[in-house]
Amino acid sequence: MILGQEPILLTPGPLTTSPATKQAMLRDWGSWDTQFNQITATLCRDLVDVVHGGNDYVCVPLQGSGTFSVEAAIGTLVPRDGKILVPQNGAYCQRILKICKYLGRAAVELAIPEDQIASPALIEEALKRDPSITHVAQVHLETGAGLLNPLPQIAEVCRRLGRGLIVDAMSSFGAIEIDVRSMPFDALVAASGKCIEGVPGMGFVIAKKSVLEASAGNSHSLAMDLHDQYAYMQKTTQWRFTPPTHVVAALRAALDQFKAEGGQPVRGARYRKNCKTLVDGMAALGFKPFLSPEVQAPVIVTFHAPTDPKYVFKAFYDAVRDKGYVLYPGKLTQIETFRVGCIGAIDDNEMRNVVTAVAQALDTLGVRQIAALTKAA
Repeated sequence: MILGQEPILLTPGPLTTSPATKQAMLRDWGSWDTQFNQITATLCRDLVDVVHGGNDYVCVPLQGSGTFSVEAAIGTLVPRDGKILVPQNGAYCQRILKICKYLGRAAVELAIPEDQIASPALIEEALKRDPSITHVAQVHLETGAGLLNPLPQIAEVCRRLGRGLIVDAMSSFGAIEIDVRSMPFDALVAASGKCIEGVPGMGFVIAKKSVLEASAGNSHSLAMDLHDQYAYMQKTTQWRFTPPTHVVAALRAALDQFKAEGGQPVRGARYRKNCKTLVDGMAALGFKPFLSPEVQAPVIVTFHAPTDPKYVFKAFYDAVRDKGYVLYPGKLTQIETFRVGCIGAIDDNEMRNVVTAVAQALDTLGVRQIAALTKAA
């Protein structure tokens, strides 16, 4: 890597941002400034528009990482005597279960192998089996493996059976189509540093207005109370507590670029092209993705680690980083893997460069055997 040159982040957030997004952070803002509060208001309006929420949905921003907003959504929108079904096929589903435990919310785990989707039929069966379940908390894109769960069909099950749906769309919002008119939900949670290509530091919850307005008194926490944040913003136009001003300004710039690019359809197409270029190039080196193509989302790809005894992830990571690219470790429990993100302000040409960097790193480390040897038939 050239000295002083920023590495390309092949991670699911933080990710590589554009010069215009970085430029937006060079100005300081006062948290009571009218112009800053107008930025927040337009940002919230435009984020609701991404899912076609119209006047029935509102966006409530919250300081912190996306997990802060996931916890806030569950703690605010699920009554303290509610019960949550969590279809669990990865690390971020497990995190929701952990959140429920901390919050004292009853939760039912629906265990699913981490290479298989959350089946709408199994979810329906679980809801019918236990009428006391009030909500489903569904991770749309399980970033631990890169697996895309079938949100439209799951939303339809919840609608038909009258259960609330909270969607963790952290890694899908802006990249994968989500239209509340055809896949209704109580709330959707995402964050600034993902597919809108802003910087980390702010989460947000797009909530059904009627559900949010009925949620007063549910929250376990002042800082995490979405209803209180929403009510205060409606009354004053301001954040309750010190906002991440530079993050908000960067997200406004990033969302402007998202809209100029063509919104979700065009952003998603770029990511799909990135993903295909990556998978094809890595296959030529002998790498096999963990997931089948049918369930692979074009956001992050999990690859089986090389079987060569000389392969050590830390050394591999460092060697690829020396070429200018930052990979991500695997997050699976049973199989050694590593992950490569396809999102951020990058294109398919950059993905070809990534494959070249991986090949050069393997050569530097003397790693020759990529896949397990198989016996001849």
